[in-house]
Amino acid sequence: MLLQRIVCNGDEFKLAEKYYEILSCINSLNLTEREIQLIAFTAIKGNISYNTHKEEFCKKHSSTSPTINNMISKLKKQHLFVKENGKIKINPSIVLDFTKDFVLQIKMLHG
Repeated sequence: MLLQRIVCNGDEFKLAEKYYEILSCINSLNLTEREIQLIAFTAIKGNISYNTHKEEFCKKHSSTSPTINNMISKLKKQHLFVKENGKIKINPSIVLDFTKDFVLQIKMLHG
């Protein structure tokens, strides 16, 4: 069995982006860079329902509110975003606490 260790450093947003980029690749989700950024941002902020969160994302990533709404719709159809208590959040099954160190283990079996 081959074991490979890769260490990623960065702030919580960069770590979240890397994590969701890996999930997208492994699961053939074909997410765009901007969608990965939105997922990571939403994971850190807790939700993307508030206008202040949307405005902050738009400013940080040079995006627009209609673009965000289109991405939210697509990500809800893929079950990556869910509506919980009236708020758009990341599916709880793929949320981590990116303020803490974590280990991601990927096991790929032959045959």
